[in-house]
Amino acid sequence: MKKSWIIIGGVIIAVIFLALSPYNGMVLQNEEVKTSWSKVETQYQRRGDLIDNLVSTVKGYADFEKSTLTAVIEARSQATKTTINANDLTAENIATYQQAQGQVNSSLSRLLVSVEQYPNLKANEGFLKLQDEIAGTENRIAVARDNFNEVAKTYNVYIQTFPRNLIARLFGFKVKGYFEADAEKKKAPIVKF
Repeated sequence: MKKSWIIIGGVIIAVIFLALSPYNGMVLQNEEVKTSWSKVETQYQRRGDLIDNLVSTVKGYADFEKSTLTAVIEARSQATKTTINANDLTAENIATYQQAQGQVNSSLSRLLVSVEQYPNLKANEGFLKLQDEIAGTENRIAVARDNFNEVAKTYNVYIQTFPRNLIARLFGFKVKGYFEADAEKKKAPIVKF
């Protein structure tokens, strides 16, 4: 009788240790996803700060289109309000976040196209420097998003593979969403002559 209790106890301890290893791996990978997400947010914040400086520079030109500046300011404000908790990175939440950031992209593009009509502004050294920094930041955003998708993919595969999927379900680990290509950018341009 005593021997059977020792065997049962040993089996229970072995099962606990077998479950702890995948659990610890899930915790580690979840933290990797959170870290990667914070890098994405940092790059978007950097862009937002640069946009504020760009708008201030452009405002100095009194006859510049006020509606264009207002659209940029409003889009940036809305994007700043759209946040996601790193523990809730679902596909829907990331799509909402991406949509808000897409509005910033769109209004910023309109602003930069409008600048073409202002040769003095285009020649302004501060404006040119900000424009270059925004372009560099857009590249950093793309890299951070790609890195996030890779880290999220590794995490998702890890928690969905048997038998870890059972442990993930037991402890509430959920699949993370991905950044996807913008729908408008997926369409091939139509060229007419």
